[in-house]
Amino acid sequence: MYSPSYNRVEDRAEILAFMRDNNFPVLVTGLGGTLHASHLPSMVQEEGDKLVIDMHMAQANQQWQEFFDEEVLVIFTGAHGYISPRWYEEKERVPTWNYAAIHAYGVPEVVKDEKAKHANQRRLVEYMDPEWLPKFDALSPKYLSGMLNGIVNFRIPVTRIETRWKLSQNRGRREMELIVEALEKRGETALADLMRKHLVS
Repeated sequence: MYSPSYNRVEDRAEILAFMRDNNFPVLVTGLGGTLHASHLPSMVQEEGDKLVIDMHMAQANQQWQEFFDEEVLVIFTGAHGYISPRWYEEKERVPTWNYAAIHAYGVPEVVKDEKAKHANQRRLVEYMDPEWLPKFDALSPKYLSGMLNGIVNFRIPVTRIETRWKLSQNRGRREMELIVEALEKRGETALADLMRKHLVS
């Protein structure tokens, strides 16, 4: 991913929080030169100094059959929006698009143990829907086994990460503040908040 140095984020805590907050990424595989992509829920765990992405897909989705010790790409995207030239003090500008994104790479490992698969799914339910967790725990073993057999769980130990927080940092603080004000007026508070957090000095 093209990312000038002033757009990169290096803070591990911010990267982890972003991945967890935007936990419906796109998994991209390209074995043999043919690209495939799936939109999948994820859980991002810390294991020592490594990040691990837990994911699952339907057994019928043949993309998982491309996991042959090949690197895959997981794309996390967050707040984004159109930036109008009308918002700048300097009037000779062109439109652009501000956004935040992470590209995470790693080699997936299929989880075959049913207890581990169950633990992965339970962790996802606990994170997304804690009020329903007791109902999940009360599902009959027969029903649960059938559901688990219908999915493929896998984990991706992250080997490298690319980040881009494209937030008009190259335009200077004053222009960034004007953009933040305009975004807030349009109700695009998530992008405005992210820009405010990364105002240049």
